[in-house]
Amino acid sequence: MNLTHPFLDADGDKLREECGIFGVIGTPEAAAMTALGLHALQHRGQEAVGIVSWNGAEFFARRGLGHVAQVFSEGSFLSELPGEMASGHVRYSTTGGQGLRNVQPLYADLARGGFSVAHNGNISNAMHLKHELVNKGAIFQSSSDTEVIIHLIATSRYPTLMDRFIDALRMIEGAYSLICMTPKRMIACRDPLGIRPLVMGKIGDATVFASETVALDVVGATFVREIEPGEIVEVRADGRTTSQRPFGKPAPRPCIFEHVYFSRPDSVMGGQSVYEVRKAIGKELAKEAPVEADLVIPVPDSGVPAAIGYAQQSGIPFELGIIRSHYVGRTFIQPSDGARHADVKRKHNANRALVAGKRIVLIDDSIVRGTTSMKIVQMMRDAGAAEVHMRVASPPTQHSCYYGVDTPERHKLLAARMDVQEMTKFIVADSLAFVSIDGLYRAVGEASRNNAQPQHCDACFSGQYPTRLTDLAEREADADQLPLAVGLDA
Repeated sequence: MNLTHPFLDADGDKLREECGIFGVIGTPEAAAMTALGLHALQHRGQEAVGIVSWNGAEFFARRGLGHVAQVFSEGSFLSELPGEMASGHVRYSTTGGQGLRNVQPLYADLARGGFSVAHNGNISNAMHLKHELVNKGAIFQSSSDTEVIIHLIATSRYPTLMDRFIDALRMIEGAYSLICMTPKRMIACRDPLGIRPLVMGKIGDATVFASETVALDVVGATFVREIEPGEIVEVRADGRTTSQRPFGKPAPRPCIFEHVYFSRPDSVMGGQSVYEVRKAIGKELAKEAPVEADLVIPVPDSGVPAAIGYAQQSGIPFELGIIRSHYVGRTFIQPSDGARHADVKRKHNANRALVAGKRIVLIDDSIVRGTTSMKIVQMMRDAGAAEVHMRVASPPTQHSCYYGVDTPERHKLLAARMDVQEMTKFIVADSLAFVSIDGLYRAVGEASRNNAQPQHCDACFSGQYPTRLTDLAEREADADQLPLAVGLDA
């Protein structure tokens, strides 16, 4: 969600979904419901949160750095956000993107009225468009790619706001799920490939939109359906709902990593329980990469469902051989490498009495840089494990994501630099195996991956990006023109 190149957190060993969005129209408790919905989506963004509301006469906003419970801890915030329509956003920041100016939803007064937007995803031609807009006199208040959408709407020559909105969307590429508000309506939409998720629900006469179904559950809303790829849904204050698909119906490419890690396990995505899919991935992994062992141990918490599946398929007992403390802040906020390394041990501790003398299978959702895997393998050895075998519930992450996920530059991804044998030595495991990409597709209900037209966006594994990457291409072209003595980091 930032115009700079996305980087991972300083620890660098977990992919991070950058945003979660929520919106509701048609209830006097709109702001309170939005705060509750954002709390359910806290895993999608833990550094900043914002809510914008509309009371029939004007827009109100409150934004802050920190968790939802910190920023909206007092009941007084409800009086600051009146009205029957509200939308909100939780986010992770990327390099150059910290600070209140980038906290969403973004709001602007346009010629035809106020407009706010909450965005999950990443616009892959945002820098190109920003340069064009700035050259025409536009003044940007943030470094967020989301602000590009507002400027495109403001400068469109179409007569109605909805026509201007559609015109703006036609100019952008990449991934987006949006919840927008105008004085007359709430608008929810997904990009034509549906890369990022968005669902719709109902609670009484109110309509709710959210990144995941778990947010509907938490606020007491009933799931209605997913917003279709390329669909724009408008809901007016009186409840009238209309839908249009101005971009045709290209083959969808929803992000497959939502099933692997991003979504909460108690969500439903594409009609499938995320929890059950993760168990199915573990079963596929057990079929593809069996090993003689005494215990199956998850790397908490994201490895738990896949580890259950692996244990069920293999017949090897499942045990909690690593205990996670839930009262430790995120690793990347530590100021030094030494503090970050110590923080890994504060977050995870070996269950020594269980592990000692055992051959164990460690199950994790992914390996990014490999540093955390190496430390956890060593932790198991220090606890007396006889053998440590690592199994990963996703294919090797070999490519960066440009669709709203924090990933390092490609040369910092372990799987982009090493083959599996080299990675095994790097993390000092007795063996290492990843689920195959076909195994992953089988787990999500497909017979196999259609290599000519993949059913999901799996670019982080395959390198097959489903859209143009204009900003990346222009950066690479500029780098190619630099003198040989000048590196990319100069």
